[in-house]
Amino acid sequence: MRDEVETSKLPEMSDLWRETLGWQPDAKQQEQFQRFYALVLTANQQFNLTRITEPLEFWEKHLWDSLLGIAQFLSAPSPPFNAIDIGTGAGFPGVPIAIARPDWHLTLLDSTRKKITFVQESVKTLGLENVNFWVDRVEQAGQHRQHREYYDLALIRAVASAPVCAEYTLPLLKIGGLAVLYRGQWTEEESENLAIAVEQLGGAIESSKRFLTPLTQSVRHCLYLRKIAPTPAIFPRATGIPTQTPL
Repeated sequence: MRDEVETSKLPEMSDLWRETLGWQPDAKQQEQFQRFYALVLTANQQFNLTRITEPLEFWEKHLWDSLLGIAQFLSAPSPPFNAIDIGTGAGFPGVPIAIARPDWHLTLLDSTRKKITFVQESVKTLGLENVNFWVDRVEQAGQHRQHREYYDLALIRAVASAPVCAEYTLPLLKIGGLAVLYRGQWTEEESENLAIAVEQLGGAIESSKRFLTPLTQSVRHCLYLRKIAPTPAIFPRATGIPTQTPL
């Protein structure tokens, strides 16, 4: 990877971190966020990782948004979760979470090798020791005997419709595990459709939380699905079928 490009400095936003998520990064974490931002911009010159490159927008739509889904675990003690980020892309939400919770173990999954290569190199540069990497289709990952029903937490952001995301996440969770689905707008009708899918997968909708982003006041939702029973062996279905024929 080439030397990092000169970048504008990310805003610290200490007050907004505390007011919105009840947490703020320490000096080391702030430096890691800044370094990761520089690495993303450098790689973006070679291949398209993200259209979000301005400092304020990057802070809100990548860093803050990534940590939004685990806000309940940021300032309160929690077990050292094994978590998986499905469709990590340029490393969101997995890398910001790995920075914020160095006591957790993160597995970053993506089907595109060049993206995983970028994230792997970035994590090494950042000095993070709590991250593993996996190149695979999520439908195949969910049937892998060493990973199926293994994780405490499954995170999925901007990948597919909510029923499809449920089919991707719940097979990877152990009983009692939690899936976090990052969404934009969300409706009651969508909740009813999701509940039908989740029930088939051994889960239940635990909660749905609505948020406004702190800078642009855009609507965000996080859906929390609890794994309450084993997922039938048929799920996830073969590659492409969940998106073609959602539950």
